[in-house]
Amino acid sequence: MARLGPSVREAVLRVGAGELSCEEHVASRLERMPRMDRDVHAFLHVAGEQAVLAARELDQKVKRGEKVGRLAGIMIAIKDNICVDGMPATCASKILEGFQPRYDATVVERVRREGAIIVGKTNMDEFAMGNTTTTGAFGPTRNPWNLERVAGGSSGGSAAAVAGGMTTLALGTDTGGSVRCPASYCSIFGLKPTYGAVSRFGVIPYANSLEQVGAFARHADDLRLLFEVISGHDRRDSTSARERGTVEPPAMKGLKVARIREFFGEGINERVRERVLDASSKLEELGATVEEVSISSLGYALAAYYIVAMAEASSNLSRYDGVRYGASLEKGSADWNAAFAKTRTDCFGAEVKRRILLGTFVLSAGYYEAYYLKAQRARSLLRSAFSRAFKKYDLLLGPTMPTLPPKVGERMTPLEDYLADVNTVPANLTGVPSVSVPAGFADGLPVGMQLMATHFAEETLFRVAGAYEEVTA
Repeated sequence: MARLGPSVREAVLRVGAGELSCEEHVASRLERMPRMDRDVHAFLHVAGEQAVLAARELDQKVKRGEKVGRLAGIMIAIKDNICVDGMPATCASKILEGFQPRYDATVVERVRREGAIIVGKTNMDEFAMGNTTTTGAFGPTRNPWNLERVAGGSSGGSAAAVAGGMTTLALGTDTGGSVRCPASYCSIFGLKPTYGAVSRFGVIPYANSLEQVGAFARHADDLRLLFEVISGHDRRDSTSARERGTVEPPAMKGLKVARIREFFGEGINERVRERVLDASSKLEELGATVEEVSISSLGYALAAYYIVAMAEASSNLSRYDGVRYGASLEKGSADWNAAFAKTRTDCFGAEVKRRILLGTFVLSAGYYEAYYLKAQRARSLLRSAFSRAFKKYDLLLGPTMPTLPPKVGERMTPLEDYLADVNTVPANLTGVPSVSVPAGFADGLPVGMQLMATHFAEETLFRVAGAYEEVTA
């Protein structure tokens, strides 16, 4: 396959050798960005001045003969629920409009340390709740391949920025598919790492036991490099893994892949099914053994996920009351209850309010055991089933998304919207790493193939994704 421009590693070598002026490159890209993003709306904030200054400092460092980092001069966009010092962090919500954190998230510290140039904050579904990037308070993000279609969500702005050529790399978060969904819809690579492999310090939380910072790139090796930079233990995050372990990736010849029957079941678009089956056949041509396997406990995954996610969302978002955190619409009011209600009613969108209400319900007296504890038991069943599967297979395979990207503004019931996550939520419930790989197009729209590996086996995902990329167009 012909590569779309140089890889990140190649570009960094040119920067380090003084062959490429970072300042000129960044300034040129930023000058074009308003035109490039006019219809897509990938960005909520463009950090033009800071980006040019950072690029200028990097050029001076090269002139002094100093060593540059692994991402030197590479432009990167950051989802708007990840804190960047001096830039907005709104979570695409009115309740955080105007908020600017005074510190960097750990992942931001790490990409800065390696010389990456942060170009801005990207659009998202409000508080990462959605799979279309249309639920936010500041307008939808559109798909660069077809402006009538959604970019996916909740990290749709980051995916669209990469797919649209506005940035080379991007960071997002994945709670139930929020990196893999937009990667699939935008025909790029998107990684959800193993739970605990990447620090969540500085990420505004939605559901702590499910979410991970993930990465976007146009090439598998670029994705690998970004993961290498952002991963590793962080003492500021209690869920950060101290020991990652070593999972030796298998060779393509001898690779054992389980094609999960339930991932191709009811509700899967026939054209999507065809494209992903074609992609799995390509893995067989590369030497892998692909077998169809059933995991019956996947039938519980979607319901269990939404109960757990909404319960954790209810708890996490209780702090936004206009007193402790968030905008206050009734400053100085003597009636705290009325002020609290008005702030949350007017500043939260419909989807966020829906999830808070449902989450509060499943945690309430008389319903906690009937819903929340039962969901946790179903989660344990799924973990055990995945553990058994990975004793026999190196990878689990299926479509990333069951359908093609819907149209912007297309009316769906909440249940229809939630059903779109059916293939992605199992990786979050079990904590395993997962990647969405471009699998071609159907009716002119992108399709993604999802690969899942056992805990801390990201290198297996990168190798297989890279091998697939090399032999496909």
